[in-house]
Amino acid sequence: MDDVAAAFPPHSGSLPRTPAPPPAPPHDGEEAAQEERLLLATATARPADIEKMRWLTAQDFTRPLHAGLWQCLTALVRRRAPVDPVTVLWQAQQRGVLSRTGDPKELLGFLAEPDVSAPCLGERILHRAVLATAHHTGHRIEAFTDDPANTLYQLIVGSRRALAVLLALRTRWHQATTPQPTARSARRTAKAAPRAGPQPTTTPPTRITR
Repeated sequence: MDDVAAAFPPHSGSLPRTPAPPPAPPHDGEEAAQEERLLLATATARPADIEKMRWLTAQDFTRPLHAGLWQCLTALVRRRAPVDPVTVLWQAQQRGVLSRTGDPKELLGFLAEPDVSAPCLGERILHRAVLATAHHTGHRIEAFTDDPANTLYQLIVGSRRALAVLLALRTRWHQATTPQPTARSARRTAKAAPRAGPQPTTTPPTRITR
């Protein structure tokens, strides 16, 4: 798309008005929901892991209820508030999240499930979101190309904006899956790195004699 955009000078114009196709439901919806419930239970049991998962957002969840509960958890952690199933349930009630479900006892049930690795589950949820977004982005660009009312400029702008959403999600995926340097290795790297500015020479200056 960058190559095509460079071949045509930009000009003023509106974005394509083609309605975006609805996102396809996940083919493994029940498995995805189970992983999301396990992640929420793990994050409730070990809220310190949430600080390490800034790359995961509510938009990555497949169920609106789970997305709302994740927002409740992150809000509690940012405020340094205590986190437990009852507190999360109260926070969800204040935010209107409970209106999306029928039985609050069911929420307490899966929030108290045995915990596993939260970052591992978060990566799987984010990976599923990347694939779903890529699939939806392809259908959006296909809808732009199939609409004869779109000009070439509208096709370029609309497609690049759709791809920008996917690029932002892939950037978060790389943040989640790239190993972070430990504090010890970071200190070694900082110590070994040369300082900015002129470096001192080892040869003593030559004395000028008359």
